[in-house]
Amino acid sequence: MFSGNDPADGDVVIESLRATAYRLPTPVPEGDGTLEWNATTMVYVEATANGTTGSGWTYCGAGAADVVNEVLAEVVPGRAALDVPGAWLAMQQRIRNLGRPGVVSCALSAADIALWDLAARLTGLPLSRLLGKVRDSAPVYGSGGFTTYDDSRLQTQLEDWVGGQGIPRVKIKIGESWGGAVRRDLARVRFAREVIGPSAELYVDANGAYQAGQAIRVGERLAESDVRWFEEPVSSDDLAGLRRIREGVLPDVAAGEYGYDLPYFGRMVAAEAVDCLQIDVTRCGGYTEWFRAAAVAAAANLQVSAHCAPNLSVHAAVCTPNFRHIEWFADHDRLERLFFEGTVPPDGGLARPDLGACGHGLVFLPEEAGRYRVR
Repeated sequence: MFSGNDPADGDVVIESLRATAYRLPTPVPEGDGTLEWNATTMVYVEATANGTTGSGWTYCGAGAADVVNEVLAEVVPGRAALDVPGAWLAMQQRIRNLGRPGVVSCALSAADIALWDLAARLTGLPLSRLLGKVRDSAPVYGSGGFTTYDDSRLQTQLEDWVGGQGIPRVKIKIGESWGGAVRRDLARVRFAREVIGPSAELYVDANGAYQAGQAIRVGERLAESDVRWFEEPVSSDDLAGLRRIREGVLPDVAAGEYGYDLPYFGRMVAAEAVDCLQIDVTRCGGYTEWFRAAAVAAAANLQVSAHCAPNLSVHAAVCTPNFRHIEWFADHDRLERLFFEGTVPPDGGLARPDLGACGHGLVFLPEEAGRYRVR
């Protein structure tokens, strides 16, 4: 029973939904102001229909694969493959007792992305055409600059982005030791500015490490290095603190990457907490929920920025009128280039989806990824 959403005669129906998980070690230990890690975990989802496979993925704990295989896969097969919003609603209703935020929403997101990719491939369209393209390309910024990097490694990464790939926007991590190393934070910001020169835009991300008053004092010093973007100066749950900082510093204040449902974004926008709303397509509920969140931002005359998962984000980016840029995150860029064929280069600071390929255009490489499979 599909509650009035049964497939019609002649509809291609979804046959299966399946997830696997992979864990790729980082080249060196990495960290930001509040967390350290040594690997990147990707949960990969495939949806099949009529001999065609669509795929999506998310970056989170491997348990998201169990949510797909044991919960979401119960309600998706048998539905019309082109009725993706209906499948999304069925999945959203099915996870009620599991709770929406976190791993469960990441599983929902990856499944939704796979279903949209499947629909695009079945119709012979590039995904951005199916979703509704409004521009040909989207600006990107290089993202990494981990607090665990020494000056030499940081310099190499920055020079590759700005000089090697021509990306005119870069972001580094600050807020080291939960805001306990402000002098080093500011020294690294000054160093980054020296490396990239006066023309490239410099962004920073504190990952919620500071307290509000401390963040305002840091923000005053950031202006000395012409920092344009101050991400999560305090916890994204501290909406009053974000607004206070926004009113007290020159750089744009940004947050939103931990939005797992639409009410989260509604609260952040209503609180006037940010200058630009971040959305992660692999966390928020996939493309279906992305566009609803972007509309919430647009109603308040705010732009949105895509958090990570660059080769999936680019398709949402070119279909969103109030869009600013994509975070071209180093760890995800590395994994996607290793695990997939057809990835999009960010050369010149712009990413363009391949309009000559159906769906999102990426082809999974099971032999490459298989060495890192964990579930």
